[in-house]
Amino acid sequence: MNVSTPITAERRLAITPRVREILSWYESDNPGTKGNLVRLLMHGKLAGTGKLVILPVDQGFEHGPARSFSVNPAAYDPHYHFQLAIDAGLNAYAAPLGMLEAGADTFAGQIPTILKMNSANSLSRLNEDADQAVTASVEDAVRLGCSAIGFTIYPGSDVAYDQMEEIRELAREAKAFGLAVVIWSYARGGTLTKEGETSADVISYAAHIAALLGAHIIKVKPPTDHFALDAAKKAYKKGGIELGTLSDRIRDVVRSCFNGRRIVIFSGGEAKSDTAALLDEIRQIAAGGAFGSIMGRNAFQRPRDEAVKLLNDIMDIYAKAA
Repeated sequence: MNVSTPITAERRLAITPRVREILSWYESDNPGTKGNLVRLLMHGKLAGTGKLVILPVDQGFEHGPARSFSVNPAAYDPHYHFQLAIDAGLNAYAAPLGMLEAGADTFAGQIPTILKMNSANSLSRLNEDADQAVTASVEDAVRLGCSAIGFTIYPGSDVAYDQMEEIRELAREAKAFGLAVVIWSYARGGTLTKEGETSADVISYAAHIAALLGAHIIKVKPPTDHFALDAAKKAYKKGGIELGTLSDRIRDVVRSCFNGRRIVIFSGGEAKSDTAALLDEIRQIAAGGAFGSIMGRNAFQRPRDEAVKLLNDIMDIYAKAA
């Protein structure tokens, strides 16, 4: 008598045509990297839709523990974030080395993870130069069973070229080991004003740079209707590109990433107390063709049950837009 191994519902889930289409865009990648893209795209409540919602918890590095976790003390515990991402049914959890190491054994295989490989801190004067230190290795990502590495670049910074060279080498190594590459592309530094950092032309430019650097997944901020560059403003006008609504601007960012042939997700930004306004923003982002959101403080700074509900509401919006 043949005794078959029990197959979980997740294992039975076949790769959907949409996920196969997305995989076809990454023509140079090996089966290992494509396999990890499948893990990200076929996990959680959005599995198979081509949409992603990811929990990132690297704010302790950037802002310190009290500013990040004091409003929800349970979030001081790294296990809290693993469990939140799992219980909410997210596609993945992204965090720096220490956070992932703290739950690597307990949560092994339960949710795809992304190792955030560089970080800054607000104590250093170098933070003003829009730079980050490399704080982990590709070997760490492989050891921890991660599906991808994550890396921040600051187009516009005086040290942006150094950052591009860093991610070039890390991405080459990661892809050789079959890992996917996620780039946080935040235009900052140089002559850019605070308003310019999120201007429509600059966000699309930053996203395009990440695509050119070989990112599989690109994370940027939602763009405003401001223009930072006069030359770009003239080009947008000449091309008849509509930017009047947030959905229009999201559509332009996605198109800027190889005409939509790269996965582009958008950050949630600082914690917002108005949940209705946050969800309305997500609806507009989804309507513009975004592939998803990466939602940190707006999730883990809320009470757990409220966070789970919010994340599920966000995923429902993306599911309907798929």
